[in-house]
Amino acid sequence: MRLFAALRPSPAALEHLDYALTEVRAAAGLSLRWGDPEQWHLTLAFRADLPAGALDDALENLQGIAAGYAPMSLQLVGAGVFSHRTLWIGVGGQTDRLGALMAEPLLEGEDRERRRAHLTVARISARAPRPPRRRRRGEPALPDPTQVLLDSAVHALSIYRGPIWEAREIELVASHLGEGRGGGPRHEVLATVPLSG
Repeated sequence: MRLFAALRPSPAALEHLDYALTEVRAAAGLSLRWGDPEQWHLTLAFRADLPAGALDDALENLQGIAAGYAPMSLQLVGAGVFSHRTLWIGVGGQTDRLGALMAEPLLEGEDRERRRAHLTVARISARAPRPPRRRRRGEPALPDPTQVLLDSAVHALSIYRGPIWEAREIELVASHLGEGRGGGPRHEVLATVPLSG
């Protein structure tokens, strides 16, 4: 099973972000493939290969860790790019506590590559323009139009500050590849675990 543990921003925070992205979406045209706002989340941990028989143990482990953490106030803020392809929104608020939670072994055997807490909103589309491959000797390289687009989006969103929301529970989510809108993943919430420390 492909599983992840996540915090889901409040409906008000997600609606605010969705509205704030209106102009960025319009400027991007078909060059960016936008995620489904109903599936937006902050990934805490990801495991691509959990055996189905280990789900109960994974849930019990997650419950034990979550019991040591109190709810935390968070806010979606700013933006950035990963791997020259992925546009994300950052997180502010009680980030020390969030970082400590993300450092826990939430899904034993998980992919431990950690990036900063973020919410992925878009990825470069297959329809995005590509830079010309050929140029004459001595001519400067032309800028990659997709990188210009992403840089512009990050600049536009650099001042973004969403409403503060209270993270009170962790969702344990199964990711079903190719079953979602537009051929993306479909997320199925298997359990919710309260932060109760």
